[in-house]
Amino acid sequence: MDTLSAAAQAIAEKLKARKETIAVAESSAGGLISAALLAVPGASRYYLSGAVVYTMQARSNLMGITEEDMKARGLRSSSEPYAELLAARARESHGATWGLAETGAAGPSGNRYGDAAGHTCIAVSGPASSVLTLETGLDDRAENMRLFAARALAALDEALSS
Repeated sequence: MDTLSAAAQAIAEKLKARKETIAVAESSAGGLISAALLAVPGASRYYLSGAVVYTMQARSNLMGITEEDMKARGLRSSSEPYAELLAARARESHGATWGLAETGAAGPSGNRYGDAAGHTCIAVSGPASSVLTLETGLDDRAENMRLFAARALAALDEALSS
């Protein structure tokens, strides 16, 4: 958690100084992104909401994205377009300055879409936006979760610095 804590601290300082806010939607990171951001004292000044969107039911109930929405847009989980939608939906639904999303396959096996363990897509939505795919090549679930969270926080920090 030390590397996540250091990254979250840097992000928190930027968000607080700019009076900006964040909402998070994560999947395979399992709440580690939110935990890191919330561990920083004063988190209530910048952290609005977080959700672990791990199932289709959670996607519909928490994010308001139905299976029909996914089909109409030609989307699938664990993809860059879906990560972009999740980040934008998190930001918009909470009136946050920034939205951060992660969706992937932590392991030890891949997902039903053919992605290997260690695959995730991360998106930042806000004044600066980005999307990326990370392939760790690992089947270690806990390590992938940590790496996914670390890369998501790094992507947010990069967007805040642009």
